[in-house]
Amino acid sequence: MISARLKGTILKELNLDEFPLEDSTTAPQVPGWDSLSHVRILCAVEQEYGIRFRTMEVLRLRNVGELQALVDRKLEEAARQS
Repeated sequence: MISARLKGTILKELNLDEFPLEDSTTAPQVPGWDSLSHVRILCAVEQEYGIRFRTMEVLRLRNVGELQALVDRKLEEAARQS
């Protein structure tokens, strides 16, 4: 399930007031989500959560649910290292 925080970050970067993001939602399904906005979204997510993505992690993402899972994994890793 997509968190309100992640959804808000994505929608803010796309200048959308509302859009139903599901786990299976892909970038082409979302208005304005192109290759340039994809980079902005990923940077905004990194900044929002205080995490960093590796290139290969990002290249493997296929939908918003996988992005949420990656964010969750990064947050768990950070918590274990603290």
